[in-house]
Amino acid sequence: MTCRNYKDLMMAYLDNEMDDEQKRAFEEHLASCAQCTKELKEFQKLKQLTDGVTLVEPEDRIWEQYWGGVYNRVERGIGWIVFSISAILLTIYGGFELIEKIIKDQTVGILLKFALLALIAGLAILFVSVLRERIYFWKKDRYRDVRR
Repeated sequence: MTCRNYKDLMMAYLDNEMDDEQKRAFEEHLASCAQCTKELKEFQKLKQLTDGVTLVEPEDRIWEQYWGGVYNRVERGIGWIVFSISAILLTIYGGFELIEKIIKDQTVGILLKFALLALIAGLAILFVSVLRERIYFWKKDRYRDVRR
């Protein structure tokens, strides 16, 4: 076996998971390989450190706060999506109503009508985007209470 194979067995050796024959072959290799011996000592130090580590379960209160925060973020995200879509649709509808006379006018070309609809849709999307950004940064502004 090569050093690479023995390196894969180091943790099994430290955890006493080898049978007697594997253990003897591993120890013979260690006697003739300084690099593997050095690496085994590093693994022993690491194992000593990790054996002393214990898992501490958080209190139920912390789990409730965590999951409550997750649900709040999901709900708010969905709320913003619904709000944004509604605002876009209402803005488009309002804009359409405002220029309905132009669209119904037979003397106005079809290209101008599509351009007006595209303009209204673009303005609605831009308006909602800017509004959302302003509201978001207004809530997150660290310097909001600082007087200039």
